[in-house]
Amino acid sequence: MSDQYLVAALYKFVHLSDFADLRAPLLAFCEARDVRGTLLLAEEGINGTIAGPEQGIRAVLAHLRQDPRLASLEHKESWADSQPFYRMKVKLKREIVTMGVPNIHAATMAGQYVKPEDWNALIDDPDVVVVDTRNDYEVSIGTFAGAVNPQTTSFTEFPDWVKEQSREGGVLHGKARIAMFCTGGIRCEKSTAYLRTQGFDNVYHLEGGILKYLETVPEENSRWNGQCFVFDERVSVGHGLRQGEYTFCRACRMPLSLADRESPMYEEGVSCPSCHGKHTEEQLQRFRERQKQVLLARARRQRHIGVRAQQKAQKKAQAGPDTPAGAEAAVESRAAARH
Repeated sequence: MSDQYLVAALYKFVHLSDFADLRAPLLAFCEARDVRGTLLLAEEGINGTIAGPEQGIRAVLAHLRQDPRLASLEHKESWADSQPFYRMKVKLKREIVTMGVPNIHAATMAGQYVKPEDWNALIDDPDVVVVDTRNDYEVSIGTFAGAVNPQTTSFTEFPDWVKEQSREGGVLHGKARIAMFCTGGIRCEKSTAYLRTQGFDNVYHLEGGILKYLETVPEENSRWNGQCFVFDERVSVGHGLRQGEYTFCRACRMPLSLADRESPMYEEGVSCPSCHGKHTEEQLQRFRERQKQVLLARARRQRHIGVRAQQKAQKKAQAGPDTPAGAEAAVESRAAARH
């Protein structure tokens, strides 16, 4: 097998009152087994993506599941032919997915799970409101037919959208049944829990998220239109989790279609229709020099380390946690299927 590194994406909402005490032992355990990536620990649970030798990844997963609270921890797997992370980080957070609303207990308050094979019947019901809980740039390249796009740029905007749309005339007003979905499930667990605190009782979410649906449901029976945005170098996937046509703009990390790359505003590694005209001359010169080094490294079949290092500095300064850039800075490149 040419693929050498096993990548595991995982999350679980569970009460971890001692989460701060778990950090140092977990970091040491991962580093001792040459496992890299980022794990987030909070009182509400664990979230993250790690990669390394298969034996090392299996050991870390087994180690986590030895904690009775994490015994039922699930994960998604993929393979990479190079290590997608530079180091191992275990971070302490207020939330493992940031909504910014206190006392939302997804572990006990999440809505009803709906398996992928049952999802079509639910969203085909005209009395069900279907809501895409992802951010606008994700929705822009693909979503379920008939789904409502909240047009958020950050998950922290979602509670305000719910309150606004719950008023008379809003898409949620007077609706008894609401179905929600996201890429892999983590955001939906929290969003459905939030809706239940707002008085919505019949709230459903797609178990395993869009990725599980695309993996499970045959394309000829699918209600999915377009591609699913993922936070790794694949950029997008379609049915059967086949890699899509999209690439990243290396300047702003927005997804680019073939049409975007044919635009006169597109310059590889420098600008795209989304960010054209928004960078200073100094930034553009830096991007062009970086792209030059990328091409040289590519010709030598080497990885250009400077790309991610330079981007990361920009992301920290400019990006929020749920922008394409900010999310990548928060959890490295998320080289596995995103939650």
